[in-house]
Amino acid sequence: MRSTHLLILIWILIAPHVVFGGAGAAQAESISFVESLIERATDGQEVRVPAGVYEGNLVIRKPIVLDGSDGAVFDALGKGIVIEVLAAGVTIRGCVIRGSGSDVTGEPAGIRVVAPNTIIESNTIQDALFGIDLRESPDSIIRGNTISGKDLDPGRRGDGIRLWWSHYCVIENNTVRGSRDMVFWYSEGLIIRRNTVIDSRYGLHFMYSHDTVLEENDLLSNSVGVYLMYSNSITLRGNRMRNNRGASGYGIGLKDCDDITITGNALLANRVGVYLDNSPSSIDSTGIFESNMIAFNEIGLLATPNTHDNVFTRNAFVENEEPAATHGRGRLVSNSFALDGVGNYWSDYAGFDLDGDGIGDVVYEPQSLFGAMLAREPNLRLFVHSPAQQAIEFTARALPELRPQSTLIDPSPLVSAPKIELAIADAKLGGARMGIFGAILLSIAAACIAAMGIERGLPQTRTGTRS
Repeated sequence: MRSTHLLILIWILIAPHVVFGGAGAAQAESISFVESLIERATDGQEVRVPAGVYEGNLVIRKPIVLDGSDGAVFDALGKGIVIEVLAAGVTIRGCVIRGSGSDVTGEPAGIRVVAPNTIIESNTIQDALFGIDLRESPDSIIRGNTISGKDLDPGRRGDGIRLWWSHYCVIENNTVRGSRDMVFWYSEGLIIRRNTVIDSRYGLHFMYSHDTVLEENDLLSNSVGVYLMYSNSITLRGNRMRNNRGASGYGIGLKDCDDITITGNALLANRVGVYLDNSPSSIDSTGIFESNMIAFNEIGLLATPNTHDNVFTRNAFVENEEPAATHGRGRLVSNSFALDGVGNYWSDYAGFDLDGDGIGDVVYEPQSLFGAMLAREPNLRLFVHSPAQQAIEFTARALPELRPQSTLIDPSPLVSAPKIELAIADAKLGGARMGIFGAILLSIAAACIAAMGIERGLPQTRTGTRS
């Protein structure tokens, strides 16, 4: 009996300190408990935080590994920054981080870093105005995090991931939902790969950031997929921009950018597939667009009339309502739509290939009267695919003097689409439906290409022939 009473007494003493299961079962603790763990740790040591909810604002001032994978939850209770990193060489992983402040003047974040060589990986950030905010934090890694913003109107949201003056960072395998942008300011030498951004303003937004690679990102149901502004020497390859249909609705938008290479991307069901505004901006610069699938957009390619020195080759323009257009009056003849005798595939091309070399024997030179009217009066889009559009185009064919100048000339159009390898990223954030949607779009595009790859009919009257 005495031993039984002793066991009961011991249990009464230790029971308040026992943590059962996950964080939801743990009693909330002050953040001071975690601060004491960090204070006792040596530089570089792993601090493994027990399961529990830790309330308050945490500041890390020494290089440690903060590991919350046992079920640690950091909750700022709607005040300020949840975790702030002031020391170089810190790693934060496996934590749930939530409840930043919402006053935009202080730009409160789930995690803010103002030191180099930081690793932020495998965390879940919830209800944060800004998700992860790096400021002057070069050589850092943001990997495998899931970030969701506060439930606010889009105009009041903060950025899911933001870099400012943070060079040579790697941003990979993150999922961001319901934020403003994933934005990069004055940051060079970045690698941005395999991220998913959904239900935000700009999926990826660059301002004055150069020498960067964007690859295999999935950007869907945002206002804009990728927008590059005043940024040079950037490569986009293997990305998927789908169903970006906000006020701008660009899959890819470029403004005053030089030496941009865009290869192997899928731009599907956006308002505009590719938008070019004075890009390149320098006389000695060239933009390269090669082997991209540009399909089912309202406008495949939209550019300002001063756009020049872009090269388009081996791209597939499939079933866009308008293959190409300019803002107002103007043409795209200062750009090249073929390279080394190889042009692009246009699903509305009505030419022929008598010698069987895969290149059309007449140039592709779209001359749509309705398209010209649409460029001057966008509200006419209401009549796209209507009998009114058909009547206007019939009139233009019957009265050639009404035909406008062509928007572009592809001297070597492909009569069948080139093989373009496009992969759909794994569905995330419950996005299986969007993954299926993307796969369906690609399947439809492939079917359209196969159907149109059948041998072309008899020659039709064109405005030019391939030399």
